[in-house]
Amino acid sequence: MIVWLRPLAMLLALAALLMLALSGPGVRFDVWSYRTGLTVFRWTAYVAIAAALVAAIALAIPKVRARGLVLPMVALLVGLAVLYVPLRFLQSARAVPPINDITTDTDNPPRYMTAARAYPGAEFARQQRAAYPDIAPMLLAVPPRDAFAKAVAAAEAMGWEVVGRDAAAGTIEAVDTTKWFGFKDDIAVRVTPTLEGGSRIDIRSKSRVGRSDIGTNARRIRAYAERLK
Repeated sequence: MIVWLRPLAMLLALAALLMLALSGPGVRFDVWSYRTGLTVFRWTAYVAIAAALVAAIALAIPKVRARGLVLPMVALLVGLAVLYVPLRFLQSARAVPPINDITTDTDNPPRYMTAARAYPGAEFARQQRAAYPDIAPMLLAVPPRDAFAKAVAAAEAMGWEVVGRDAAAGTIEAVDTTKWFGFKDDIAVRVTPTLEGGSRIDIRSKSRVGRSDIGTNARRIRAYAERLK
C-alpha cells in the first residue's frame, strides 16, 4: 500500500493544479456558473492540502523514501504552492468588509444610466468609510467639458467597455471584466462643475455577483484616480 504514496501525492498535486487553472477560466468562458467556479476554487485548497500531507507522509517513511525523493518533493512543493493561492484569497477577503458597491460620494452616488443598481445605503457607506477612507471625489482644475473628455479617455485606457456616455449630463457608464473569473462589474462616472471653475469627478463601481468584492472596486477607483492625475 505504501508504495502508492509517491504517485498518489503527485496525482493529488496535479489535480489541485488543474482545478486551480480551470476554476476561473471556466467561469470566464461560460463553461460553468460562477458558483461552480468558486466551489472548484475552494476545493482546490482541500486537494492541495491532501497532496502536501500524502507527500509529507511519503517522505517520512524510509521504505518509500528509498524509492526516490523527487516525486514526493515535487508533489509537496506543488501542493503548497497551489494552496497559497486560495489562502491568499481568503486572507484578502477577511481584510476588507463584505461589501461590493464602492463610491466616492456615499451621500449621492452616481446613478447608472442603463444598469439597474440601487445603492445599498447607509450600512455600506459606513463600512466603506471605515475600510477605504482614501476613496474621495477627484478634483480637476479644468472645465467640465475637458474633464469629461479626460474621464472617458481614462476609462478606455483602463480597458473598460464604455457602454454609455452623455457629455451634456456629464455621465459615463462602463463595464469592467475581472481577469481571473471574468466577473462583470458596473461603473458609473459623474462630472460636475465646481464653484472655482474646475470639475469634480465622482465614480461608483459595483460588482454584479457576490456580496464581497475582496477590495476589487476600491482598487479600481484608486487606479482610475491615478489615471486622471
